[in-house]
Amino acid sequence: MRVIGIGDNVCDKYVHLKTMFPGGQALNFAVYAKMLGADASYMGVFGRDEVADHVIATLDELQVEHGQCRQYDGENGCARVTLVDGDRVFLGSNKGGIAKEKPLDLTEEDLEYIKGFSHVHTSNNSHFDSQLAKVKSTGVPLSYDFSGQWKDPEKVAAVAPYADFVFLSCGSVSEEEAKEICRNMKAEGCGKIIATRGSYGAMYYDGLNFYAQPPKLVEAVDTLGAGDSFATAFLLSFTESMEKEPEKMKEDKAFYEAELKKALEAGAEFASKTCMVRGAFGHGKVFEEEETNHS
Repeated sequence: MRVIGIGDNVCDKYVHLKTMFPGGQALNFAVYAKMLGADASYMGVFGRDEVADHVIATLDELQVEHGQCRQYDGENGCARVTLVDGDRVFLGSNKGGIAKEKPLDLTEEDLEYIKGFSHVHTSNNSHFDSQLAKVKSTGVPLSYDFSGQWKDPEKVAAVAPYADFVFLSCGSVSEEEAKEICRNMKAEGCGKIIATRGSYGAMYYDGLNFYAQPPKLVEAVDTLGAGDSFATAFLLSFTESMEKEPEKMKEDKAFYEAELKKALEAGAEFASKTCMVRGAFGHGKVFEEEETNHS
């Protein structure tokens, strides 16, 4: 199976460790998919600095293809992070760096390239919303991670018509509130909706039924990337089921529910493993503390 993450890449600079770790929702998807055995690619915008060099070197080391990326003079995306009891605390970022100034503008060549994949994943931090209609035109299923931006009605309305799957970070709300948020997202036109709720697990909503997935609780070293790893493992499993048995997934409810349960469990299992690694997927590199403070 070939899948691609399109959008953000960063280094998360852990200030207490003076170590930076590659990440970003779209990049994490590509790396996690590769770790799970998929043929995974990444497409995004790099700057020209130490951060970009480290992200590119890591992709090369992990053999994640990135031939359609752009690179421009300027700062790569980066964020400053610390940990409190294993939970990440963001201290600020440069909002994507050069990728915000020069976001992806898909060409016909890009669209032909995208048609070669089974799935595309992007996110609210990717400066990519203006390109979603183009991706939709390829016919390749698209997933979109809103993180906490399900609170932004304009963003939801702009993304909903194009998203076959959406992921929401709902760890700060109750179960009933999370269900209401899922219903609202469905009413806006989103496809299948997955709300991750941290230590409370996750829920899936297809417009008819809710399905709950309890978490695989571990003594977390670092929760950075847990949501992205859940999304990746879930999507790979679900996409594989849809490709292998498209008719049964649509017409056989028992089969659909069994495959869905398998996908949700795959997500929870992989997320628990991610929590045992510093950074989104390790590959840390020591950096010199910079003078500039991003906010």
